[in-house]
Amino acid sequence: MATSSKQTTASQRNSSELKLHFMEKLMKKIFCFYDEQSLIDVTFKASNPEAFVPAHRLILSAASSYFENLFNGDRGNALVIEINDIDSDIFERLITFCYTGQALVTVDNVAAMLKAAIELQLEDATTICMDFIMSHIDECTLQGVYALERETQCELVKRKIHEYEIQNFMEISQRDEFLNFDVEKLQCLLESDNLNITCEEDAYGAITRWFNHDVSARQQHLPRLVACLRLTQFDVDFLLTHIQSLLGCELLALQASTWISNPSARTKINMRFTEPRVGIGAGNCDEKTLLLVYEEHNSSKACALQYNKAEDTWQKYATLYNYNINSSAILKDDNLLFIGGDSYKSPSKSFLSWNIPNKTWRELSKMNHRRQDHSVVELEGKIYAIGGRGENNTILQSVERYTASNGWEFVAPLITARCEAGAVSLNGKVYIIGGSNGKTLKSVECYNPDSNSWTYCAVMTKTYSSLSVAAHNGHIYVVGYLKGRPVVERYDPQRDTWTQICSLDSKPNLPVKLADLLSSNWHCASFDNKLWAIGGSVNNETRVEVYNEENDQWVQKSSLPKGSICSCFVIPVTFLTSK
Repeated sequence: MATSSKQTTASQRNSSELKLHFMEKLMKKIFCFYDEQSLIDVTFKASNPEAFVPAHRLILSAASSYFENLFNGDRGNALVIEINDIDSDIFERLITFCYTGQALVTVDNVAAMLKAAIELQLEDATTICMDFIMSHIDECTLQGVYALERETQCELVKRKIHEYEIQNFMEISQRDEFLNFDVEKLQCLLESDNLNITCEEDAYGAITRWFNHDVSARQQHLPRLVACLRLTQFDVDFLLTHIQSLLGCELLALQASTWISNPSARTKINMRFTEPRVGIGAGNCDEKTLLLVYEEHNSSKACALQYNKAEDTWQKYATLYNYNINSSAILKDDNLLFIGGDSYKSPSKSFLSWNIPNKTWRELSKMNHRRQDHSVVELEGKIYAIGGRGENNTILQSVERYTASNGWEFVAPLITARCEAGAVSLNGKVYIIGGSNGKTLKSVECYNPDSNSWTYCAVMTKTYSSLSVAAHNGHIYVVGYLKGRPVVERYDPQRDTWTQICSLDSKPNLPVKLADLLSSNWHCASFDNKLWAIGGSVNNETRVEVYNEENDQWVQKSSLPKGSICSCFVIPVTFLTSK
């Protein structure tokens, strides 16, 4: 019996291999017929430009129900069939796809190819086009993708875009297009258990930004969206401070608070979601922390300081031996990138990467221009180096952009040359703020990567020196010095307006040396769903303050030893290795 079983298995395997071999020979022969235009029984006349495309009815009917219905219809017996609404090149490519299962898709033709594949009911070709678009989103632009979704109304296109939005929610929620999502679309995303966020506060921040774009029209939808949050993953203080204060969300906050604080009452509480999203465990809202590049007073070495939120303390993480004075730094994945700076008292082209977990350095391709006192920012995976001081102390107008594939390339220059400016990315654009070009500036420029152009925005209300900027909850905040005092302004990109808010100098009676204030340098960050300002030097201490938006007040946190902050980053705690 065992021998018979083995023989049967071998026979089945041989039969399967023979069938596969037969199908391969058959398809090869069919393609030869097409390539040699042999046994052709139909020809299509396509327009723009005019071209004749020969084919086989049987093959096309097997590949697409569109052709099956066409050949069984009134025009089915015609030897030449006109196709007027698809370009001849696109049509010929899709006919070839019916034989080979392959399509030559490019950034230039993918939109037309997608629409034609949908019309010809070639689902596999549609999938290929959508996969190409999603993997080339920078070139195709998100705005163009949404335009295709509206134009085609294709379910496969909608599904592919939805999958992309789920996977890239953090980036999507910062784009202008996100602000125009209808409530049903946003609700569908927030309900997803696979929403790719680091913690539930990310989803709350996205709702807040969407809601603030049109408060009066969206007020009625707020409870509906907040109910999609995994409210039991917040702590009670957050629920009472942020959720309960939202009109219509009071009961949601009370239910979640009771669920957390009184487990025995959970069977009586009707909540939509009580478990964390996939990959996000309870307490994950504390998984991010602050990391500073810091130079202690009277020390020539820079170090990295990490913040312990639970204890409100700072501790040394590593010494940065190769740190370049006046370099500009940015966080990219789990690396700090240090760009340009001072090299032997002249600007540098250097580009160094310091890996946070491994504490190792790596040299990357150098910039085209030597720069110091310049601004750096990341937008959609690309690094921008903006303005600064060049050789012979010239103020630079040039801007260059780095990608791993192309290195450094120049893009459109600034309208106004400037150094020591603040830079931030928000809503798919880059903002450069203030700075100096021989005189202190209060002008603001905005870069649109789609049009590769800079435009002026509303100017700040005052002219500041030593300013720092951060994007927080859909706004841009600037901390600068005015007559020796730290002043804070907020920019609304939707209204293109600046407004002064509560000054950082929240204790005006505190004895402060003027020299300390003038020499200090604040750095801003959006952390723990709040705006943080770090760096003001007072009485041999470096101040840390957090902005309370509800009360328009700054709350002081644990100070640092006196020193100079070079950069401030918000990073996942998992980046930090155990000591």
